[in-house]
Amino acid sequence: MRNSQPERTALFIDGANLHGAARGLGIDIDYRKLLAYFENKTNLLRAYYYAALLETDEYSPLKPLTDWLAYNGYSLVTKPAKEFTDAQGRRRIKGNMDIELAIDMLELAPALDHAVLFSGDSDFRRLVEAMQRKGVRVSVVSTIRTSPPMIADELRRQADHFIDLADIAGAFVREPGEGRARAEREMEA
Repeated sequence: MRNSQPERTALFIDGANLHGAARGLGIDIDYRKLLAYFENKTNLLRAYYYAALLETDEYSPLKPLTDWLAYNGYSLVTKPAKEFTDAQGRRRIKGNMDIELAIDMLELAPALDHAVLFSGDSDFRRLVEAMQRKGVRVSVVSTIRTSPPMIADELRRQADHFIDLADIAGAFVREPGEGRARAEREMEA
């Protein structure tokens, strides 16, 4: 990322994809630190986080994260996930956020110099190409250090800059017990 003059930047985080990459690398992301990392390096206009959520009576492990993100500087974009049974009788969940992410990125393009896409999904190759035609530089954050790699080769080639999550994660990895200690400090204040 360029430091001479802060670029007007937005983050577009495919939540499921980032979670998969982080899990593959064995890390837990601290989203407060992630936001601070990009705020310090760019003129961050917005940070979008995309997640499909199951709307059931049961507790969702994503709910605390999405609630926290919505109150702490992220523009949260959600939609209901669809639950179905496949041909083998297994319960499956489908919740693709590609269209929502693509529309938001294209709509924000006139206000951006730099878009940072957190995903390795090959479906985004054409989106990256469209953003580049609009004069927006696109960095893609994913990883090649998992087996198999979390990023599609065609997306990595299309990006102006590929950032391996493993190379920058040290700046925003949650240390064991760190979330609990922060919550206790905030309650005391």
